[in-house]
Amino acid sequence: MFDVKSFLHSDALGPAVEWKGYPKFNFIGGHNDNENIPVISLKESIDKVILREGKTLAKYGLESGPQGYLPLRTFLSNQLKNSATIYCAEREILIVSGSLQALDLVNTTFLRKGDTVIIEEENYGGTISRLKKLGVNMVGIPLEKDGMDINYLEKELKKLESENKKPRYIYTIPTIQNPTGTVMSVEKRRALIEISKKFGIPIFEDDCYADLLYEKERPPAIKSFDDEGYVIYCGSFSKSIAPALRVGYLVANWNILSRILPYKTDAGSGSLEQMALAEFCKNEFNDHVTKLRVELKKKSDVICNALDKYFGSTANYQKPDGGIFIWVDMPENVDTSKLYDVAIKQGVAINPGHEWSVNPSGKHKMRLCYGNPTIQEIDQGVKLLAEITNRKLLTPVNLQAYYLAVSLLLSLTRHNLTEHCDTP
Repeated sequence: MFDVKSFLHSDALGPAVEWKGYPKFNFIGGHNDNENIPVISLKESIDKVILREGKTLAKYGLESGPQGYLPLRTFLSNQLKNSATIYCAEREILIVSGSLQALDLVNTTFLRKGDTVIIEEENYGGTISRLKKLGVNMVGIPLEKDGMDINYLEKELKKLESENKKPRYIYTIPTIQNPTGTVMSVEKRRALIEISKKFGIPIFEDDCYADLLYEKERPPAIKSFDDEGYVIYCGSFSKSIAPALRVGYLVANWNILSRILPYKTDAGSGSLEQMALAEFCKNEFNDHVTKLRVELKKKSDVICNALDKYFGSTANYQKPDGGIFIWVDMPENVDTSKLYDVAIKQGVAINPGHEWSVNPSGKHKMRLCYGNPTIQEIDQGVKLLAEITNRKLLTPVNLQAYYLAVSLLLSLTRHNLTEHCDTP
C-alpha cells in the first residue's frame, strides 16, 4: 500500500472519515425540508432556459463574465432592494458556490495567521473552524436577545486599539443568528455601522437565513445603513431553495469586490444551477419562500413541544423566530460532546455546543436542526435523545440521590402493602 503520509506537509489536515450515510434521527447540517424542494418548477425552469440560452454553456461565465450569470445578479439586485433595503448594482454582486465559498474568499483576501477577528461569542461552526485553521485570534462578543452586545464590543475595540491591534473585520449573523436564533435590532444595526466607521473596521454580514423569518418583519440589512462601503454582505439560496444547488453570493462595493474576485479561481460556480435559479426566481421565489416558512414554523413548534414534553426543565431554549435550528442550553454537568458520542451510536446526531462557541461556555449546549426530519422523526428523535440524556445525567452525585429516592419509594411501597394486608 502506497504510504501517502510520508508525502504530506507537516500541517496537512487529518484524513476524512468515510461517509456511511445519515443517522436515523439527523439533527445536524443545514438540510432543508424534502417536501418543499420545488422540483417540478425547477425542472420547467431548466427546460426553458436551456432551450433559450443553452449555447452559452460553450463559454466559461455564460457570456456574463466572471461574477456570475447576469440575469441571476439582476434578480438579486431587485430582490435585495425589496427585502433587505440594499441598493446595489449587478457589478457589485459576485455569485459563489454557497456561502462557505464566500467565507473562504473573504478570509483569503483579508486574513493571515495571527490576525484578529471580532465574532459573536456563539457562532456558526463552519466560521469558527475556518478561523482556527487559519491561526486567527477570535475575540468573542456576548449576544443579547436583540443581537451583539454593542457596549461590550466597543470596550473590546478600545482595548485592542490600546494594544495596537486592529481587527481585520467584524463578523456577524444579524438575522436568525446561527446558532442562537436571535435577530439584531435595527438600533444595534445602526450602532454597529457607526462603530465600524469610528474604528475603521469592515463588517462581514452573513445573512443567509434572513429569508426564513416566520412572522416577524425582516429588518433592513446592516449593509442598508452603509453609505461608505464598510460592509461585505453574504447571502445564499441554500436555505431558501435547496442546499445541494450550492449557490450563494457576495455583495460589496467594487473597490472591495475587485480585490476578492482574483481569488475565485474555479472558473465560475455551477452554470446550470445559476441559469435554473434565475428562471425560477423571476416569478416564483417569493411564493415558494412564503410556503417554506409555513412548513418550517410547524416543525419549529413540534421540536419546542417535544423538548418541553420529554426534557421538561432540563432543556432551556429560546423559541426560534425563523430558520431551521434551535439552540438548547442543558445543565452544566452535561458535556454535549460526550452526549454526541453516546447518541450517535443510537442513531441520533446533534451539534455539540463547543463547536459553535468561541469560549468554553458552550460545552453544555447543543444545536438541533429540524429542517429536514419529518414531524414524526422530530418527535421520536427528541424523545430518544431525552432518554439518552437522562441516563447520562445519572452522574455519581445524582446516582446517590437516585438510589436514595428509589430506596424511599420501596420503603413506602412495603409500608403500604403491609397496611393493606393488615386491613380486615
